Amino acid sequence: QVQLVESGGGSVQTGGSLRLSCAASGRTFSSYAMAWFRQAPGKEREFVVAISWSGGSTYYADSVKGRFTISRDNAKNTMYLQMNSLELEDTAIYYCAARLSRSGSVRYQADSYPYWGQGTQVTVSS
Repeated sequence: QVQLVESGGGSVQTGGSLRLSCAASGRTFSSYAMAWFRQAPGKEREFVVAISWSGGSTYYADSVKGRFTISRDNAKNTMYLQMNSLELEDTAIYYCAARLSRSGSVRYQADSYPYWGQGTQVTVSS
């Protein structure tokens, strides 16, 4: 089992940048495919981006493609989300999620991920 803790959220103006981190417990982080999801007020949780266990495969939601970059450092048991050119619509609680997988595949379905962090708030204002 893995435990996940997000950090790096905050308030930023439109066009600004933030870098989120997701720190994982345990020594088998490299066995997990990871993803970021977000949930805005009054909306359902939505997929943002996923990354395979090695970092070799990624998959982005169209809404963030070209603005957000996912990465991971397996030696540090940490995943990152660099968010640039932030828009008002990016305001949400951001969650990291994990699933045990060494297949190299990436998935965007939330129910594919059994492990979740507590979330970190990102607020974008004009």
